Amino acid sequence: MTLALAETPVAVVEDVKGKPSGVEFMDYVVPGKVIRLGPNDSIVLGYLASCWRETITGGTVRVGAEQSMVHDGQIERVKVDCDGGGKRSADQKTREGAATVFRGMAASRSGALPQVTIYGLSPILELKGPGKLVLERLDQQGERQEITVGKKALLRGKFYDFAKARKSLTAGASYLARIGDQETIFSIDPAAKPGATPVVGRLVRLE
Repeated sequence: MTLALAETPVAVVEDVKGKPSGVEFMDYVVPGKVIRLGPNDSIVLGYLASCWRETITGGTVRVGAEQSMVHDGQIERVKVDCDGGGKRSADQKTREGAATVFRGMAASRSGALPQVTIYGLSPILELKGPGKLVLERLDQQGERQEITVGKKALLRGKFYDFAKARKSLTAGASYLARIGDQETIFSIDPAAKPGATPVVGRLVRLE
């Protein structure tokens, strides 16, 4: 149990400058991970549960459960809007049951409970790979998008960034996203902002 918790990702690498040891852009990191930065290297870490966004320059970084410890480096830490893991930590059986209901009862999809709320109008969707991505609005009829996602459009081979593709969705709306055998339901905060807002606040992981 302890090992499983230790291996659960707690943050995502939102930006990298220089050649820090052992991490790349859009890597997930776990508690206890040590990152060594050269004097001119820097990284940005977005914590999934605490919503801390850290810009770290130089030194040695040890990833914690909610924030990092930094030795011989500089850190700037700000709180950003993110889901905070509240909905993600919901009972898995409840979520699977809800997904089954919505797959089997298309007319009832508008009653779906979102699995995550994002705070940017241009989400980053984590996918298994390329394919036809379908987004269907649930809170009202009429809005549906089909996007052919190619390999070149995926960051690190699995992340599709709406901001990079110059696409956006509707503030306050709820969506069903589906590609292949993956799908999820997410909502967009009414005050969500456009563009490349912090990754941790607009990341959607399809199941």
